[in-house]
Amino acid sequence: MYFDFDYYWRVIRYVWGLKQWPKRRQLLFRLLVITPILTLFHTVCFLLDYLLFPKLWFQQVKTPVFVVGHARSGTTLMHRLMSADGDRFSYFLYWETFFPSLLQKKVIRLLGKLDALFGSPIFKKLQAWDEKTFGPFRHMHDMSLWNSEEDQFVMRAAFVTQQWATDLPVMDVIDIFHVDQMPAKRKRWLHHYKECVKRQLLLNGGDRIHLSKNPVMSGWVGSLIETFPDAKIVVMMRDPSQCIPSLLKLVEKSWQHQGWKKADYQSSLDVLRNLSFETFHNPAQQLAANPQTPQIVVDYRDITRSPRETVHAVYKALGLELSEHFDRYLQAQAEREKNHASKFEYSLGEYALTSDTIEQELKDFYDHYQWPRSSDAA
Repeated sequence: MYFDFDYYWRVIRYVWGLKQWPKRRQLLFRLLVITPILTLFHTVCFLLDYLLFPKLWFQQVKTPVFVVGHARSGTTLMHRLMSADGDRFSYFLYWETFFPSLLQKKVIRLLGKLDALFGSPIFKKLQAWDEKTFGPFRHMHDMSLWNSEEDQFVMRAAFVTQQWATDLPVMDVIDIFHVDQMPAKRKRWLHHYKECVKRQLLLNGGDRIHLSKNPVMSGWVGSLIETFPDAKIVVMMRDPSQCIPSLLKLVEKSWQHQGWKKADYQSSLDVLRNLSFETFHNPAQQLAANPQTPQIVVDYRDITRSPRETVHAVYKALGLELSEHFDRYLQAQAEREKNHASKFEYSLGEYALTSDTIEQELKDFYDHYQWPRSSDAA
């Protein structure tokens, strides 16, 4: 199993230097003791997968679908609409991203069945923990152990995950975004990612299509096409004056929840702000360079106003047949999704980011999608 020692040591050096941080010893113990033990455990299980499940040798990843785009642009909405399409797709539930090995997931599912025989006491405790942990933040992002989630989280066992950047303000220390520009890392990262996807596919029967959604993978589009030549790409597109400050506040809330002060995370916040512009540019550039890749750009306004018709357009662009059963589901969901809105409040002024700056950086997108400009309001 792959493990990124480069990023591992970078994070250790960063935490080592936090002499005044009250959680320093706790995190160093996690990094220096818990992480090596877990890595060894994951590695052994990864190796056992090929011994215990010989079908894994022949498992293929065919025509995977990747939903990318800026965070808060509707990637979750699109992913969860498509994931409701019967048995067509395979995807990661959040709890499954903690266990990259097929053996681990099989054992946990077995334990779940045994727990159910005794009235599900463990499951009920997990539900209570889930509600306590994620409930207060569901107005920002509907997260749960049993929800479909960003499958790049499965890379955490390899120490390649944005999770570290939400626990620690280290976006200026490790870079998870620019994979398309990392020739030394991209092949190793993508090989490991593919191995994780193969295991998830086999867990779900082996004959489904992998369905992924991840805003961070907006920086991986070229690498995804290189690794999965028959990949299909959906790019979500939303007015950046709405989704950029929304993301900045979401991540800032996460840092504040961990006890970090503004001075601690300002440099990482600046990195995230600049990455936001690249999240628009990189998918457009990579897909323009790969016109043979089935692809579609989806306007956030369309999926919230006409979710059924928008999903129909996505399926047509990707060459997927839409069943009558799934269409009935989309009809039932249409009114509910039209009311899809966040109660999460934010403003550009909080981040020294002006409308003029955004409109200048993303002028071509403003021209194409006719988003309202600050001059229009004036």
